Amino acid sequence: MNLTSDLQSFVLHFGEMGSRWGINRTVGQMYALLFLSENPLNADQISETLNLSRSNVSMGLKELQAWQLVRLQHLPGDRKDYFSTPEDTLDIALTLIQERRKRELDPTLSLLRDTLLDSDGAESNGYAYGRMQEMCDLMEQVARWSDKLQQMDRNSLENVLKLANVTHKLIGLKANWSLKSNPDRS
Repeated sequence: MNLTSDLQSFVLHFGEMGSRWGINRTVGQMYALLFLSENPLNADQISETLNLSRSNVSMGLKELQAWQLVRLQHLPGDRKDYFSTPEDTLDIALTLIQERRKRELDPTLSLLRDTLLDSDGAESNGYAYGRMQEMCDLMEQVARWSDKLQQMDRNSLENVLKLANVTHKLIGLKANWSLKSNPDRS
């Protein structure tokens, strides 16, 4: 795949952002390339386009497969493995939410629940246990929200996103109205 300067900027930026999201810069660049590619790419094509070693590409593809962010495909008459991203960006976002939850939220929530059940230190560390309970409650709420998102059909999910935007605007209008109608609160 031949990258124009605009596409190359996007790929490089995605790599930098990937490092902030907890993935390797190279893996982020590989994902961006696959995302932008109209056709599935094989490891050699990725390696050549991004000027990466073949072994680095292979490791990156394994990581992207573990995150369920790429699909393995085979083309008729070709023995190579080809990779592509899902077409639907909403599907990509839902996969990321699910995978991050599995890797980050669920283990932390498990630890908090176990710690709070074992209340040996609760009396001597009441404040700390109270803080952990607050965190546990919030994380359980986020987990329930994540479950609901995963269960929604596409139309409902799009409506929830639109509703969130409207709700944000309404909250802002209410805050402005409250300040104007009660100037002593500012």
